[in-house]
Amino acid sequence: MKKYAIELKWGIVFFLVSMAWMYFEKLMGWHGENISNHAIYTNFFAIIAILLFVFALLDKRKNFYGGKMTWVQGFTAGLIISIVVAILSPLGQYITHKLISPEYFPNVISFAVENEKMTQEAAEEYFSLNSYIKQSVMFGLVMGVITSAVVALFVKKK
Repeated sequence: MKKYAIELKWGIVFFLVSMAWMYFEKLMGWHGENISNHAIYTNFFAIIAILLFVFALLDKRKNFYGGKMTWVQGFTAGLIISIVVAILSPLGQYITHKLISPEYFPNVISFAVENEKMTQEAAEEYFSLNSYIKQSVMFGLVMGVITSAVVALFVKKK
């Protein structure tokens, strides 16, 4: 387990930062009165996510591999972080939609229906805790793999 302590730490850091981001989104009104901006502005979290992976892989390189790390080692560390993030994502969705922003789903459903983006039934199915949990697990894994592959290219060091 000690072998993966850095990945576990950064997976938890990622989770905590994502919870802070959800609270920030709520404060900015992107879950309420400014929900029309949500689809655009929520994507800025990608910058933070990439930076977290950079810091995580640099930490792994420095404190586990003694300053040297191959692409495979970096990619593997990133994959493990991605798995930790994916495992924690259902809890994150629960905290977000039950504690931080319980009004998000009703607001986004109303927005989608009123703007003729979806039918009521489709919106209720898509914008639900179950749907978001499934999406967050899959998205976390897919984006984690991609991010790990790219970031490992930049932080590898012979």
